[in-house]
Amino acid sequence: MMGFRKQMSWSSSTAGAAAGAQADQPMCDAAAAVVAARQGMETPLTAVAEAFEELARGMEADGGELRLAPFGDTCALVSVLFNSLGIAFKFAESEYVTKVNDLIGASKEYATLNDILDKDVEHDCVKKQGSHSRNLRRVRLGLGLIKALFEQFLATEGSLYEAATTAYGQVCAPFHSWAIRKAVGAGMYTLPSREQLILRLNETDCSVQKEMRRYIDASSPIIEYIDTLFLSRNIVLDW
Repeated sequence: MMGFRKQMSWSSSTAGAAAGAQADQPMCDAAAAVVAARQGMETPLTAVAEAFEELARGMEADGGELRLAPFGDTCALVSVLFNSLGIAFKFAESEYVTKVNDLIGASKEYATLNDILDKDVEHDCVKKQGSHSRNLRRVRLGLGLIKALFEQFLATEGSLYEAATTAYGQVCAPFHSWAIRKAVGAGMYTLPSREQLILRLNETDCSVQKEMRRYIDASSPIIEYIDTLFLSRNIVLDW
């Protein structure tokens, strides 16, 4: 990694936050395992970015097919990023973790994301509460929320509140009820400052820009692929 960055153990930032998350909401098993394995080796943001880069390479190697097992394990790491945002994003973290764990479990039965969609289309349950396809859609929204937040964070020197509010309005708000939107809006005032977020991620002003861009670039083809899976089956993304 960048020479000027001090490589601190995750235990000083993310691992500590992970422990707090486990007290309230269990992390994805895969995320907890990676946190434990990578202590002192990488920052959490670097780990997530590298995992998505590897996932994108794997998809290309498989002829454009995205395998469910590595997808679930990679997405599990994003729960660490949600946790770094604090109470304001607990609503997203809790739902995201539940949906990712469902997909990780489904990988024992289904090889690819395509297989999930095919099965649910066959049984006419794509949008049914608890279906793998619905959970995939929710996970995709979670990935998109973090991507949009990072884009806003990098595009302006404004507060994290402004970046998060804009990102939420773009990605999730259109699918949430008025009550949820109101609760989320109130929670946004508890977000950390830009400086606090950088510290929680164990980054510097310079390194955080590089790593956020890596996540944006690496997650984009994955997000687009998932959208295409639904759209190619004439499933409109309005839910």
